[in-house]
Amino acid sequence: MTDEQPVPREQPLVLCADDEDDILQLLVFRLGRSGYAVLQAHDGEEALEVALRERPDLAVLDVMMPKLDGYELTRRLRAEEATRRMPIILLTARAQDTDVDRGFDAGADDYIRKPFSPQELSRRVQAILGRR
Repeated sequence: MTDEQPVPREQPLVLCADDEDDILQLLVFRLGRSGYAVLQAHDGEEALEVALRERPDLAVLDVMMPKLDGYELTRRLRAEEATRRMPIILLTARAQDTDVDRGFDAGADDYIRKPFSPQELSRRVQAILGRR
Protein backbone atom coordinates (compact mmCIF):
# COMPACT_ATOMS: atom_id res chain seq x y z
CA MET A 1 0.00 0.00 0.00
CA THR A 2 1.11 3.54 -0.65
CA ASP A 3 0.81 6.49 1.69
CA GLU A 4 -1.10 8.64 -0.79
CA GLN A 5 -3.36 11.27 0.71
CA PRO A 6 -7.03 10.34 0.31
CA VAL A 7 -9.31 12.57 -1.72
CA PRO A 8 -11.18 15.00 0.57
CA ARG A 9 -14.78 13.97 1.27
CA GLU A 10 -17.91 16.02 1.85
CA GLN A 11 -18.76 13.86 4.89
CA PRO A 12 -16.29 12.06 7.14
CA LEU A 13 -16.35 8.33 6.42
CA VAL A 14 -16.70 5.99 9.42
CA LEU A 15 -16.30 2.22 9.33
CA CYS A 16 -18.47 0.33 11.84
CA ALA A 17 -17.80 -3.35 12.47
CA ASP A 18 -19.91 -5.54 14.75
CA ASP A 19 -21.21 -9.08 14.37
CA GLU A 20 -24.46 -8.21 16.20
CA ASP A 21 -26.74 -6.77 13.52
CA ASP A 22 -28.89 -4.78 15.98
CA ILE A 23 -25.84 -2.96 17.30
CA LEU A 24 -24.43 -2.44 13.82
CA GLN A 25 -27.69 -0.90 12.64
CA LEU A 26 -27.80 1.36 15.72
CA LEU A 27 -24.26 2.55 14.94
CA VAL A 28 -25.11 3.17 11.29
CA PHE A 29 -28.32 5.03 12.18
CA ARG A 30 -26.80 7.19 14.90
CA LEU A 31 -23.64 8.13 13.02
CA GLY A 32 -25.61 8.71 9.82
CA ARG A 33 -27.91 11.12 11.69
CA SER A 34 -24.82 12.85 13.04
CA GLY A 35 -23.67 13.63 9.50
CA TYR A 36 -21.23 10.81 8.78
CA ALA A 37 -21.10 8.48 5.81
CA VAL A 38 -20.95 4.96 7.27
CA LEU A 39 -19.44 1.72 5.98
CA GLN A 40 -20.46 -1.60 7.56
CA ALA A 41 -18.67 -4.86 8.26
CA HIS A 42 -19.95 -7.96 10.07
CA ASP A 43 -16.63 -9.52 11.08
CA GLY A 44 -12.99 -8.60 11.47
CA GLU A 45 -11.80 -9.87 8.09
CA GLU A 46 -14.50 -7.94 6.24
CA ALA A 47 -13.64 -4.83 8.26
CA LEU A 48 -9.96 -5.13 7.34
CA GLU A 49 -10.79 -5.49 3.63
CA VAL A 50 -13.18 -2.50 3.72
CA ALA A 51 -10.72 -0.33 5.65
CA LEU A 52 -7.86 -1.03 3.25
CA ARG A 53 -10.06 -0.47 0.20
CA GLU A 54 -12.05 2.59 1.35
CA ARG A 55 -9.62 4.21 3.83
CA PRO A 56 -12.23 5.59 6.24
CA ASP A 57 -11.53 8.58 8.46
CA LEU A 58 -12.30 6.58 11.63
CA ALA A 59 -13.29 3.05 12.65
CA VAL A 60 -15.63 1.86 15.43
CA LEU A 61 -14.80 -1.80 16.03
CA ASP A 62 -16.41 -4.41 18.25
CA VAL A 63 -13.85 -6.43 20.18
CA MET A 64 -15.56 -9.83 20.08
CA MET A 65 -16.07 -10.57 16.37
CA PRO A 66 -15.57 -13.72 14.31
CA LYS A 67 -12.57 -14.23 12.03
CA LEU A 68 -10.51 -11.38 13.53
CA ASP A 69 -11.26 -9.91 16.94
CA GLY A 70 -11.07 -6.16 17.47
CA TYR A 71 -7.65 -6.32 19.13
CA GLU A 72 -6.03 -8.22 16.25
CA LEU A 73 -7.87 -6.08 13.70
CA THR A 74 -6.55 -2.94 15.39
CA ARG A 75 -2.99 -4.33 15.30
CA ARG A 76 -3.30 -5.16 11.60
CA LEU A 77 -4.74 -1.75 10.76
CA ARG A 78 -1.83 -0.11 12.61
CA ALA A 79 0.62 -2.27 10.64
CA GLU A 80 -0.70 -1.07 7.26
CA GLU A 81 0.62 2.21 5.94
CA ALA A 82 -2.79 3.15 4.49
CA THR A 83 -4.60 2.84 7.85
CA ARG A 84 -1.81 3.43 10.35
CA ARG A 85 -3.05 6.90 11.38
CA MET A 86 -6.79 6.17 11.20
CA PRO A 87 -8.40 6.70 14.62
CA ILE A 88 -9.94 3.55 16.11
CA ILE A 89 -12.61 3.31 18.79
CA LEU A 90 -13.13 -0.13 20.32
CA LEU A 91 -16.68 -0.90 21.39
CA THR A 92 -17.20 -3.86 23.70
CA ALA A 93 -18.88 -5.50 26.64
CA ARG A 94 -15.43 -6.56 27.89
CA ALA A 95 -15.08 -3.89 30.54
CA GLN A 96 -12.29 -5.10 32.81
CA ASP A 97 -9.31 -2.76 33.14
CA THR A 98 -7.09 -5.44 31.58
CA ASP A 99 -9.38 -5.53 28.51
CA VAL A 100 -9.21 -1.74 28.20
CA ASP A 101 -5.41 -1.83 28.56
CA ARG A 102 -5.22 -4.56 25.92
CA GLY A 103 -7.22 -2.36 23.52
CA PHE A 104 -4.96 0.63 24.03
CA ASP A 105 -1.88 -1.59 23.75
CA ALA A 106 -3.18 -2.82 20.37
CA GLY A 107 -3.34 0.81 19.20
CA ALA A 108 -6.92 1.96 19.88
CA ASP A 109 -7.53 5.67 20.37
CA ASP A 110 -10.61 5.25 22.54
CA TYR A 111 -12.64 2.51 24.22
CA ILE A 112 -16.41 2.54 24.78
CA ARG A 113 -18.11 -0.01 27.00
CA LYS A 114 -21.39 -1.71 26.05
CA PRO A 115 -24.12 -0.94 26.76
CA PHE A 116 -23.30 2.48 25.39
CA SER A 117 -25.11 5.75 24.93
CA PRO A 118 -25.52 6.57 21.21
CA GLN A 119 -25.07 10.25 22.09
CA GLU A 120 -21.80 9.49 23.87
CA LEU A 121 -20.58 7.55 20.83
CA SER A 122 -21.40 10.51 18.56
CA ARG A 123 -19.58 12.89 20.91
CA ARG A 124 -16.48 10.70 21.00
CA VAL A 125 -16.40 10.33 17.20
CA GLN A 126 -16.81 14.10 16.84
CA ALA A 127 -14.07 14.78 19.39
CA ILE A 128 -11.59 12.48 17.66
CA LEU A 129 -12.34 13.72 14.15
CA GLY A 130 -12.28 17.32 15.35
CA ARG A 131 -8.65 16.87 16.44
CA ARG A 132 -7.48 15.90 12.98
